[in-house]
Amino acid sequence: MSLQVEKLEKNMAKLTVEVSADDLEKALQNAYMKQRNKISLPGFRKGKVPRQMIEKMYGAEIFYDDAANALIPKAYSEAYEECGLEIVSQPEIDVVQIEKGKPFIFTAEVATKPEVTLGEYKGLEVEKISNRVTQKEVDTKIQEEAEKNARTVVAEGRPVCEKDEVIMDFEGFVDGEAFEGGKGENYPLTIGSGAFIPGFEEQLIGAETEKEVEVKVTFPQDYHAENLKGKDAVFKCVIHEIKTKEIPEIDDEFAAEVSEFDTLEEYKADVKAKIKEQKTSEGKRKQEDQAVDKAIENASMEIPEAMITTQMRQMADDFARRIQAQGLTMEQYFQFTGMSQEKMDDELRVQAEKSIKTRLVLEAVAKAENIEISDERFDEEVAKMAENYKMETDKLKELMGENEKKQMKEDMAVQEAITFLVDHAVEK
Repeated sequence: MSLQVEKLEKNMAKLTVEVSADDLEKALQNAYMKQRNKISLPGFRKGKVPRQMIEKMYGAEIFYDDAANALIPKAYSEAYEECGLEIVSQPEIDVVQIEKGKPFIFTAEVATKPEVTLGEYKGLEVEKISNRVTQKEVDTKIQEEAEKNARTVVAEGRPVCEKDEVIMDFEGFVDGEAFEGGKGENYPLTIGSGAFIPGFEEQLIGAETEKEVEVKVTFPQDYHAENLKGKDAVFKCVIHEIKTKEIPEIDDEFAAEVSEFDTLEEYKADVKAKIKEQKTSEGKRKQEDQAVDKAIENASMEIPEAMITTQMRQMADDFARRIQAQGLTMEQYFQFTGMSQEKMDDELRVQAEKSIKTRLVLEAVAKAENIEISDERFDEEVAKMAENYKMETDKLKELMGENEKKQMKEDMAVQEAITFLVDHAVEK
């Protein structure tokens, strides 16, 4: 194999790869051996037709596609290793020459890693972290926990109130006529949930069991049923049962049931500490995002289109795999969510560009600040991973190839670059 490298504009390059005529001949012969059982000619048994006869009858190019498909992956892989470029896209392959007795020549157009010119990345302004916790926040969190532990009981001797769950029959009428889909029996509805059209649930407040109540509403203009859009309707409703949540009293007994503490005061102190920890963590992530965004804004780079396309394809494939793991096809996902392929592509493009810029800028910061991961630091991280996987550290390292180790060190350096940006930022 021989290789020529031509640098193009906008961080693109063209690799011209030449494979020897002998290797092409071997590939053509292999293609013939694979296909001969499918080809028959008068006077020959199936699978016994000589290659020369097949090429004479159908043309020498009959085996060209299979031969090219067999040669390109290996030849491109060798060219990739030899060219010395940081290739960041899938190759666009174009066959230049394929002919018996001559070298096989093809080109691979690829995107190369862009150079980044860093702007200001030290002294960037970020918001000051506030982890102050108010008593109201603590009380709200504890109230939420109490509601989670509430039990549902039947409310006797009173009308419907906000947040009640009712069991009801209903039937809807437009211009005095019942309409399809407007009837339900023993239907459960939580008042205030917004499950029904606007204005419906509020009119049930004050209703008594087994007494008919009329609910008057207007269907929204964007309602899914064409025949009901914008129409006035009357629903005749009968409440059969009213259920309410019985929230436990917030005291020492409650604290002992929902936590490891014996007293309410201890429980409140723990809740406060956890809220503070969460605010600190969220504030740190916000500072990291702000610092990275400003470093990107101050930097300049020219990202080749092929690099964005490759990143989008990878992100789309990852998303499709996650959807399939949930038992859905992409077509079903589009149907259920109202998303379209075009809209998804637009969103993926924005995400892909942001992901690429983030990585490139952080790698440039790591390089500028000589941020490197020592073997000791790497071993510490592998040890943490091994503990999570419940494996021996040495065994995990054995399973990791050199490329995986290199990639992991680069990822760690990028994370260290984020820490560097925040450590050298100015809180405002």
